[in-house]
Amino acid sequence: MNAQRSIIFYKRYFVDFYLEQTERVQEKIDYAFKIIRNVQNVPKKFLDHITGTKGLYEIRIEFESNIYRIFCCFDEGNLVVLFNGFQKKTRKTPEKEIELALKLKEEYFNLKEDENGK
Repeated sequence: MNAQRSIIFYKRYFVDFYLEQTERVQEKIDYAFKIIRNVQNVPKKFLDHITGTKGLYEIRIEFESNIYRIFCCFDEGNLVVLFNGFQKKTRKTPEKEIELALKLKEEYFNLKEDENGK
């Protein structure tokens, strides 16, 4: 079964994060994206809802002993919108990263609403 999702980036947060990573980490991120684009039911190992939020998800990447997270949301079903990414240093996701992702998600939908209203 092919899911055929599209992935887009909102502003430069994700791109800046991606470009800071090593080639091997970028390959792992690309692999996770391939799964998200093509697998109907993406395993929680790669994509999970952030508890206590409305529609905010994290893409999960593990490489060697490092853990990376990329926040995203779904728009119009098969469109995945990427926001900020970061390397996890502790077990708990930093609140400031979640707050930034929620702010970007709100901006994205407000901007889209403004564009559609014109």
